[in-house]
This record gives sequence, C-alpha cells and structure tokens, in this order.
Amino acid sequence: MSYHRITLSTFLIEERRKTPAFDPELAALIKDVEVSCKYIASAVSRGKLAEAQVSTMVNIQGEEQKPLDVIANEAVLKVCDSTEQLLGVVSEEMEGPYAVTWGRNGRYLLVYDPLDGSSNLDVNLTVGTIFSVLRAPEGAKEPKAEYFLQPGTAQVAAGFSLYGPSVMLILTVGRGVHGFTLDREVGTFILTHPDMRIPEETREFAINASNERFWEPPVRLYVEECQQGKSGPRGVDFNMRWIASMVAEVYRILIRGGLFMYPRDTKDPSKPGRLRLLYEANPMSMIVEQAGGAASTGRERILEVKPTSLHQRVPVILGSRNEVERLVSYHQAFDRGEELTFKSPLFSNRSIFRS
Repeated sequence: MSYHRITLSTFLIEERRKTPAFDPELAALIKDVEVSCKYIASAVSRGKLAEAQVSTMVNIQGEEQKPLDVIANEAVLKVCDSTEQLLGVVSEEMEGPYAVTWGRNGRYLLVYDPLDGSSNLDVNLTVGTIFSVLRAPEGAKEPKAEYFLQPGTAQVAAGFSLYGPSVMLILTVGRGVHGFTLDREVGTFILTHPDMRIPEETREFAINASNERFWEPPVRLYVEECQQGKSGPRGVDFNMRWIASMVAEVYRILIRGGLFMYPRDTKDPSKPGRLRLLYEANPMSMIVEQAGGAASTGRERILEVKPTSLHQRVPVILGSRNEVERLVSYHQAFDRGEELTFKSPLFSNRSIFRS
C-alpha cells in the first residue's frame, strides 16, 4: 500500500484487511492508547506550566514521582476507564491492577510505563510512554494480578511514544514495526517510518558508565573491547551513548542500530536488574525482535522470562542481533568458568580480571 498520509486509523484498517484474524477490538484499544499519548504529549510540551496543583509521592518502586509522572498516569487511566475492550490495567506508578469501569467483559489487559525517562524532564530531554497489550483469561471478570504475569511471548501488541522535537508513536502488532509522527496541525498520527529494521551490525552502544565498577566481567570485557576501537580486537571505532531514557535509546537503535545495556550488576544485590520486566523490558523486546534485533538478560531471552511479580526487574541487553549474541556468548563463557580474554592478532591475550 502507499505510505502517503496514512493515518494510524487507516493503518489499523489495512491490518484488518490483510490479516482477517486481527481483532477489531485490539485496534480500538490501540486507538485509545493513541489518544492518551496525545494528552501526555500536550502536558509534557507545557512542562512546568502543566504541573500546578499536582500532588506527588514516592511510588511503589520507591522512587520520588515527578508531577508529570502523575499527570501521565492519570491521562492513561482516564482515557482507558471507558474502554470496553479492557478488563484492567497495571502501571509502573501503581501498586496493583486497576479495574476498568466499563470493561467487565474486556478481553485485553494493558501494561504501561506512563512516562519513561522522567528524570530527564528537568533538563528538557526526550521522554515517552511504553505500553504492552496482553489477552485476559477467558471468562475473567476482574483484573487479578496473576493475569498480568504472562511471558513477553504472550504480548499481542506493544509500542512506545516519544515526546521530543516531534511526537512519535512506534507500534508492533506482531507483524513488523512501524513509526507514526504526530501532525500537530490536524492532531493525527501519520505513518512516516514503515517496516523499521535494525541493522545487524553496529558501531554504537549505550550503557551507564558510572556503574562500571559494579559490572560483571562479560560486560566489562565487551565495553573495553569497544573502547579499544581500531587498535583493539574489534578493529573498528565505537561510539558510546547514554540518554537515560529507554524510549530514546531504543528509537535510536531502530533508526541506526546499536546496543542498549542495563545489565545485571552488584550495585544492589537485592535487585537482579534495574528495568521492569512488564513495563519496559517486555514491550521493548517485542519491538526490537519484530524489527530484526535481539533482546536478552545476558543469560535468557527476555520474552521467555516468566514473570513472578508485577514490578519484577531484569537485566536488559537489546539491539543489533550480532552484538547481543556476542555479549550473550561472553556470559555463557563466564558461567562455564572460562577466563575472559582479548583474542586478536593485534593484541596479546589479556585477562579481564585485574588485581
């Protein structure tokens, strides 16, 4: 089909036409998520002007909320509260499930992070909303917490929005990844990035280098190899990025490839990872895999991790397939007890373990 001025609504109609099994109720739900993203985009664009008379607190994650965290969460709840296709929702900002008022026969569950990267709001950098859609159990009449504890492979749709120089919505319904840009003049998302694909090779990676002293040896080896550039075992120069906003990091990977890492570390032994499995890791992993990339904890495919709690955290390594597989192989070697060393004709073998 032609991609000239195709709106999100038209795209979803085309999906139904091409795939008869595509549920019109899912399309309606995605349209409601689109509306909530528009409300959040408007609030984010107003910044401090939108924050008056908003009460904040420490959320279930133990993090101090920003006023726009609260505004974004309420925007999703208000729009979705009348969504008949939804049985219930869970949010990174709420302790447990929220039952949708008109959704007692709803067939779907919505999982979302209302405002990813909100620590960047003070410095006016890109933030966004991440969402995931699951099927509710047959005959369920209320959204019990255990209904949401489905592996990422069970997702029927996932996406994220970007609130930056332009407002974008990235979406997958299990048949590729497509990007839509908000035309502010008419208030409509237009298909601008059809069939997004992640290059298998990359010379760019993103990691929070301030945590280096807490990294496991496989991650230290990978990063040090990249930092050695042309004179090291990789033989090419790499760029290192860190935005502290997962939506911005993943979008960059969709556009030009790369690797995003928030790996397991020893900074807080009580937390096996930093990012939330349901709200961040699963939807982003579905998007990355649908675009030809890969996503792993370092030891397991993220989409196959069985959730045990609504706010479970996991390590995340995702992006260009070849780089993810390389880092996974380092974890496998480390777990087998092998010594991790540089191996290159340009390099003498040197262990990553240092005294």
